[in-house]
Amino acid sequence: MRYRITVAYDGTVYGGWQVQLGTVTVQEKLELSLERMTGTRPKVHGSGRTDQGVHAVGQVAHFDLERPFTPVSLQRGLNALLPLDVRIMACAKTEPDFHARRSAIWKEYRYFIWNGPVVPPHLRLYRAHVSRPLNVTSMREAAIHLVGRYDFAALTANPNRVVESTVREISRLEVQKKGPELVMVVRGDGFLYKMVRSIAGVLIRFGEGAMPSSEMALIRESKIRTARVPTAPAQGLFLWRVGY
Repeated sequence: MRYRITVAYDGTVYGGWQVQLGTVTVQEKLELSLERMTGTRPKVHGSGRTDQGVHAVGQVAHFDLERPFTPVSLQRGLNALLPLDVRIMACAKTEPDFHARRSAIWKEYRYFIWNGPVVPPHLRLYRAHVSRPLNVTSMREAAIHLVGRYDFAALTANPNRVVESTVREISRLEVQKKGPELVMVVRGDGFLYKMVRSIAGVLIRFGEGAMPSSEMALIRESKIRTARVPTAPAQGLFLWRVGY
């Protein structure tokens, strides 16, 4: 029986989503909890990887179990075994051919920025802090040049693995502002390694006035990563939703 879960987590203490040597990950915690509950250790497949320190409110994953469980008992049992910074928000039986990553049509990330002199302590792990005033109009004008299907090689980092293509499609990129808080909402058919944090980093630079907004198209078209594109801090990033 295949199950689909929606997972929320505070990524502060984790080395990311994917199991890896030398660090504790969210996937590892899920698989260990499933092993304790079911007696077997199925592989948990996520909709995508999140990096060290990145959070999620809508990560989707699937796994297979030989012995059937009701979704309610699975959700309750896993939440009883998981640490409090990882929660199963929803659980359901799904079709045998459903795949959390390959079946996904789009993903939405949100990047949160606190644009003020002091970050409230309760938000320090969940907001990137930029103390200099940001010009939101400039950020929005630059963001327009990233909506569409393009080669985003200039806005990714080296993942130390083979990537078949750096072409992706962004269908939505907005910069919202409410008081000192800015939220960058980005939705696309897929994202490259550190692509969202790179977009956030370069939009912050535009907001600081480091470049005119027209430079964004030139950066994108160069297809070369340079120092003009910094990687924004991990703690501001959330995997928000996955569409199927």
